[in-house]
Amino acid sequence: MITIGHSQPCFIVAEAGINHNGDINLAHQLIDYAEEVGVDAIKFQYYKTEDFLLDKTLTHKYTSQGKSIVENQYNMFKRYELSYKSIVELSDHAKQKGLIFFCTPTSEKGISELIKLGVPLLKNGSDYLGNLPMIRTMARTGLPVILSTGMATWDEIDDAVQSFQEADGKDLILLHCTSTYPTPSNEVNLRRISALSSIYNCPVGFSDHTQGTISSIGAVVMGACMIEKHFTLDKKLSGPDHRFSADPKEMEELVNAIRTVEQNMGSGAIKPTPSEIEGRSKYRLSCVAKSNLPANHLLIAKNIIHCRPGTGILPKEVYSIIGKRLINAVDRGHIFKREDLK
Repeated sequence: MITIGHSQPCFIVAEAGINHNGDINLAHQLIDYAEEVGVDAIKFQYYKTEDFLLDKTLTHKYTSQGKSIVENQYNMFKRYELSYKSIVELSDHAKQKGLIFFCTPTSEKGISELIKLGVPLLKNGSDYLGNLPMIRTMARTGLPVILSTGMATWDEIDDAVQSFQEADGKDLILLHCTSTYPTPSNEVNLRRISALSSIYNCPVGFSDHTQGTISSIGAVVMGACMIEKHFTLDKKLSGPDHRFSADPKEMEELVNAIRTVEQNMGSGAIKPTPSEIEGRSKYRLSCVAKSNLPANHLLIAKNIIHCRPGTGILPKEVYSIIGKRLINAVDRGHIFKREDLK
């Protein structure tokens, strides 16, 4: 059972997407490296091109290996299709590696096949946010469902969430993202994470399409309970997504950074930490004799300074000892205690 939420460690997903380049061996390598870098899950896209694209005149422009590429969309997506047999094979491999395996389907048949495979959750892509029948079908599976909200207006998100709820969906995770590849820094809008969480009262994650790891780390600080980052073996491989994806070194750095940030976040309790307790007596201040003072001396403000360590009468209590007499003589630097006073 998968639990994704604010009281849980951030759920980190390596988005293999189409970075296997249609090569099943490369797809297997992505799983191997994903396990090595310490992510929780790996996700592939399970689609049939005809589910969402019939117009064979549409093109897609992207940068690959430093060159601007304009490619026929239909041919590109066909090249990256994975068969159900391949998905089964990859799922088995991921399970052997201890990784959670799931996919983004593009049809009700695809959903049924993934359910048959035993995936523990489903994802609906940003391009499918308006496909409310698909969202209802996902909801009726009873599995946790991730709805990606790239390009969406408030009304479109409302419609999608309402459709999920009306179909008796149980566990909903909204995923904030900007559907620009790569996303420029001024369009990341991490504050949207807390806005979505507040309005819909459900876990919210972040699908990071930026270059680098800063945005994902910032998202965790903003409350993201899930991070999805495109994953590649080499940014220089041919294809539309490699250049803004994290390679194994970068992904490992991201995982380690998120786990460190989670520790840094703490509980919010306003009290000294365990390691600070010892420091309080060492580094806080006490009321201390400014000079040598004789027995029976009447303390005045000029007799007292505030110095380390903090093992005596606290500076905030200084007025409680002014006007009191000393029982015994004290030397300069003596830390005043209650037993010094009449």
